[in-house]
Amino acid sequence: MPPLLQVHNLSVSFHTPQGEVQALRGINFDLAPGEILAVVGESGCGKSVMCKTLMGLLPDTAAVKSGSIRLKGQDMTHLREREMQKLRGDQLAMVFQDPMTALNPTMTIGKQIAEAILIHSPNLTREALEHQIIALMTLVGIDRPRERMALYPYNFSGGMRQRSVMAIALAGNPEILLADEPTTALDVTIQAQILDLLLDIQTRLGTATILVSHDLGVVARVANRVAVMYAGKIVEIGRAEEVYSNPRHPYTWGLMRSLPALCRGDDRLYTIPGMPPSLINPPPGDAFAPRNEYALAIDYVEEPPLFKITDTHYAATWLLDPRAPKITPPIGGAPHDH
Repeated sequence: MPPLLQVHNLSVSFHTPQGEVQALRGINFDLAPGEILAVVGESGCGKSVMCKTLMGLLPDTAAVKSGSIRLKGQDMTHLREREMQKLRGDQLAMVFQDPMTALNPTMTIGKQIAEAILIHSPNLTREALEHQIIALMTLVGIDRPRERMALYPYNFSGGMRQRSVMAIALAGNPEILLADEPTTALDVTIQAQILDLLLDIQTRLGTATILVSHDLGVVARVANRVAVMYAGKIVEIGRAEEVYSNPRHPYTWGLMRSLPALCRGDDRLYTIPGMPPSLINPPPGDAFAPRNEYALAIDYVEEPPLFKITDTHYAATWLLDPRAPKITPPIGGAPHDH
């Protein structure tokens, strides 16, 4: 089956008074129908910019410098706003990070869901519209929908607001759902419920999902594949079981070592030393090299390609070069010497 979405060599820059910020630098991935792809990495690595680029929601200060985004074979990289509006909601929909800012505080939840439905089906009768609102609220797990459709966002908890935002996003029955850190502002129990809801929606509707998170642990329960981003690039991508059981990039090692479940009784969680680089002038070579205790001399000079580990697993690190020293991944324990 051909990919639903194909992103090839995508580079996006922002023009600022300080200089050109290279937010995305040669992103490559595809998304299969019904698949959940998790995109993980620290704040500022380009995850949200990638989602907004796919949705055509970049500000005027941003520009697509190179690459293509193909949706079912159609290149939508340089579509006009009017053309993108036809795709949003119908083909692509997005769940934003903070439901309180995504919802209108002066409108009832029912009216906001109705607004999204009527964009795609403007000739619905009042009765059919109410039926669809109730069906969407039920789909996303909002109990007593007939009663609650008359409530306002401030009447809802954080988890209920996020469910409402998901109902709005699903109103056009999109083929691809972009979920930009949908669990960040929620407590752990509600996080799990929202992730289970995403999985349930994928199962019921066959919706393909790009799930953005800064936490590898959060996405482990739902992702089919995982892409790890650092400094505007995908540095490792593979099936979830491959990335979790056999991570190959030192940055992925660092992210996994910082998970509480893998600290193995240590008093403190591991933290990756240093800070991400400025993307106004990204460093030469591997951008992660200054923070990488296993960095080789070539890491400071030449950017590593994506090395193939299996047919579905790739990582951009010179440690995978046949000439590199063999390193035992230090997942959950003390670093190994070269």
